[in-house]
Amino acid sequence: MPLFAFSIQGAAASLGGVGLFIVTFLDSSFLSLPEAADLLLIWMVVQHKPRMLYYSSMATLGSIAGCFVLYYVTRKAGDAFVRRRFKAERIERGFQLFQRYGVLVLLIPSLLPPPSPFKIFVLLAGVVAISPVKFVSAIALGRGARYFGEGLLALWYGEQAMAFLRTHGLTMFLVATVLILALTFGRRLWRRPREAM
Repeated sequence: MPLFAFSIQGAAASLGGVGLFIVTFLDSSFLSLPEAADLLLIWMVVQHKPRMLYYSSMATLGSIAGCFVLYYVTRKAGDAFVRRRFKAERIERGFQLFQRYGVLVLLIPSLLPPPSPFKIFVLLAGVVAISPVKFVSAIALGRGARYFGEGLLALWYGEQAMAFLRTHGLTMFLVATVLILALTFGRRLWRRPREAM
């Protein structure tokens, strides 16, 4: 983790839940603080286990707010803003994914711990003009599952939670993805007969 990320993390730790909000807001908007929020959340839950729900909620809200800033900027600025930051082939691939899978393209990466790509999907969501309600819902569900999941790991594994996440994170992600896809397609199948009536 970069030195400045350590500095931000240390300052945020003294602020409790507000500090977590600030770190996740910064990490989800224009800064990149790899693992800073995850490590801080786990450490704070280990120190104050009864506050797990509060800390996880603040981390989730901070991430939602930070992502919404990026979404709003690209919704106003258009794809020129994104094209200055990413290669054309990555952008076109992202557009194709959004056309095919919609909001799932945003939801699934929001579950992933770093260093998985996520911000490009947030930016592209603004460009393709996904509705604000769908955008916030996807981020809330994905980031909520991630941060509340990390909070639970901190309760169960203590300071070893991050090591557990690094070792088993991919498996957990795959299970969560399968559950989300199953729920999504199950909902679609359930709605089709009702819409045909």
